[in-house]
Amino acid sequence: MARKPAPAKATAPKASAPKVAAPQAASSDSAFIRELAQLLNETNLTEIEVERSGLHVRVAREVHVTTAAAPVYAPAPVAAAVSAPAPAAAIAAAPAAPSGPDYSKHPGVVPSPMVGTAYMAPEPGKPPFISVGTKVTAGQTLIIIEAMKTMNQIPAPRAGTVTQILVEDGVPVEYGEPLVIIE
Repeated sequence: MARKPAPAKATAPKASAPKVAAPQAASSDSAFIRELAQLLNETNLTEIEVERSGLHVRVAREVHVTTAAAPVYAPAPVAAAVSAPAPAAAIAAAPAAPSGPDYSKHPGVVPSPMVGTAYMAPEPGKPPFISVGTKVTAGQTLIIIEAMKTMNQIPAPRAGTVTQILVEDGVPVEYGEPLVIIE
């Protein structure tokens, strides 16, 4: 039998995320960003976004994924973005999008509704939910996306035939990323 936790006292301080001082002037913006980057490294987060005193700052670092789909966190470089007009040189230096077909505008695409890891079968060793050529009905499970230790079934939004599967089993997916095409 599980024990009930003792009620919290009114005077007990609440646990919270580490506090970061808000920037006071333009000269302290870089110090504020460095402080956020340090917090990012200390907490093993990949991204922090803060808005205070009219300043919107997003600090993120690159995450490299191996073929086994295990995330490997790179300690550097740390990139920072401040909501201010970006110089033209910074925009030109942005990496080009990978070449290949853009399935996001396809009329039969099923996009990922969340960030997580895609799984093609209900459990390891079981047959996949779908394969190319499978006829599906509206509401039928296409893929499972694991997010925060929860398995989320992704249903078919309409009936049709699976013409393409755009993700691999056990691979991380982003919000809005095309998963399957149903025609």
